[in-house]
Amino acid sequence: MEQLQVNGRDYPWPQRPVVVVCIDGSEDAYHERAIADGRMPFLEKMLERGADLRGDCTMPSFTNPNNISIATGQPPAVHGICGNYFYDTETNAEVMMNAPELLRVPTIFAEFSKAGAKVVCITAKDKLRRLLGRDLVDGINFSAEKADQVTDEDNGITKVLERVGMELPSVYSAELSELVMAAGVDVLEKDNPQLMYLSLTDYIQHKHAPGSPVANDFYGMLDGYFEKIDALGAILVVTADHGMNAKSDADGVAQVVFLQDFFDGRLGEGTSRVILPITDPYTVHHGALGSYATVHLPAGTDVAALVGEVAAIDGVDTVLTREEACERFELPGDRIGDIVVIATRNTALGTTPARHDISGFKEPLRSHGGLTEQKVPFLVNAPVELPAGHRLRNFDAYWVGTTLAAGRSLTA
Repeated sequence: MEQLQVNGRDYPWPQRPVVVVCIDGSEDAYHERAIADGRMPFLEKMLERGADLRGDCTMPSFTNPNNISIATGQPPAVHGICGNYFYDTETNAEVMMNAPELLRVPTIFAEFSKAGAKVVCITAKDKLRRLLGRDLVDGINFSAEKADQVTDEDNGITKVLERVGMELPSVYSAELSELVMAAGVDVLEKDNPQLMYLSLTDYIQHKHAPGSPVANDFYGMLDGYFEKIDALGAILVVTADHGMNAKSDADGVAQVVFLQDFFDGRLGEGTSRVILPITDPYTVHHGALGSYATVHLPAGTDVAALVGEVAAIDGVDTVLTREEACERFELPGDRIGDIVVIATRNTALGTTPARHDISGFKEPLRSHGGLTEQKVPFLVNAPVELPAGHRLRNFDAYWVGTTLAAGRSLTA
């Protein structure tokens, strides 16, 4: 087989393994500072002979939509996953977007596995595992979070912790991502997959800025695994689902615009519904505070006038109608509200203070979701020549990886 078409894009059949690593919450400053501080000597050499690029993630700059964009090669308008969380107007329920049936198109992983490729998807958190593993045929698919529960029947692998010599880590730790990397290297060496996806957690990035000792330790750990993947002959593509920024002032005090309070005061209590698509079960990371929100408004609302009022709020960067947001950000219109609100770089959006407890945070709030977290690294262990005018996206990862692994040119 020479190539496979998935969701309207052509992917050459790789002649060597393709490994894509999604460093959750990474921005270029993290690896640049780690290299400058001597903590990533392999990556420094890899980028000298390979490609040190920057691409755009999909909006909103959250985990689920971007991991699924990487997995499908398409934006949310195509695959349907537009947040970690959304309001289903048909059922009048707020829903976590981690159920496979919410995915509207097949993944690259499923289609390659159906064609006979050995495919491996390892995630840090279990919330992504089922989405990424939908319709996977005879592949390996598990999360580090539940690595102690894997079975051949459900995950295509057993005894992960014994294989890598690690204990089950806390979900709130750097070790959760390290387990993903260690298992990935082990499987790459022993099972010889054609495609591999390693998706990490952004716990470190939520807590520690680029160049900090903890962040440098984390990226130093990754460097050792990148070197092992490269040594095993794989094409390695390292990207991210989104960046990360401080959402606080110079004194470390969180800067939050509470939108539900605003809309309750403007339109009447309970008549509107503010949805924060960053919401997931792991609120220790961010207190469900990000820089993107979507708002469902009552019938008859003068949306155009309201857009102007919200845009004037201090800390708000961009306000778009549903139609504008769908066109600009390639979103599914039936899964967002009447307007989309995006905050400035150092501001987060919330509903009302009682719903966001960050009193236990030891570090200043760091989060994502906005346009200021859209630029992400795109690092490859081989030279990359893109077609003229091509807008590089994180979901180009497998197009780039499989093309290089097939010995072809991206510009052909």
